[in-house]
Amino acid sequence: MTDEDPPQGVLLSGEGNVAVRIKLEREARGWSTNALSDRMNEAGFEMNPSAVWRIENGKRRINLDETIGFAEVFGLDLRNLVGPPQLAAKARAMELIDEVLDAFRATQRANMAFTEARDALDAYLAEHPDVREEADVMVSNAMAEEASKTMLKMHGPPPGGGDADPAGEA
Repeated sequence: MTDEDPPQGVLLSGEGNVAVRIKLEREARGWSTNALSDRMNEAGFEMNPSAVWRIENGKRRINLDETIGFAEVFGLDLRNLVGPPQLAAKARAMELIDEVLDAFRATQRANMAFTEARDALDAYLAEHPDVREEADVMVSNAMAEEASKTMLKMHGPPPGGGDADPAGEA
């Protein structure tokens, strides 16, 4: 890559990503710059065909309001519109990436909540050793039951007769 070559992929700025995506989305719909301009104007975002062409070709910057307008006209989430160009034509990939990241964040929050709850229980049981054994058994049994239920939802009943109690009890 020479100094004159534009950066590719995730190295592009959000604005560069948007320019690439606008062109991809416009072309995928078979719209001219005039048609896209008309749709932007109808949606309340003032835009002429020349401005669309200049944005797509990196000759004009795009402001946030215009970016929101393009996302609205194309029916895209704003995060999707500014995503890396390699994934720009794969809107579903961007949606799924967002879902994976959201689920990962939820997992991290849940792990933190679990650790805090377990630490609080352990601290309480350290002060009340007379109930430790019973509490530990209750927690272990409840967690095993929840794990079994989750496995049953994810994978279905075990092969060879799904009559088994999800908690593993006969």
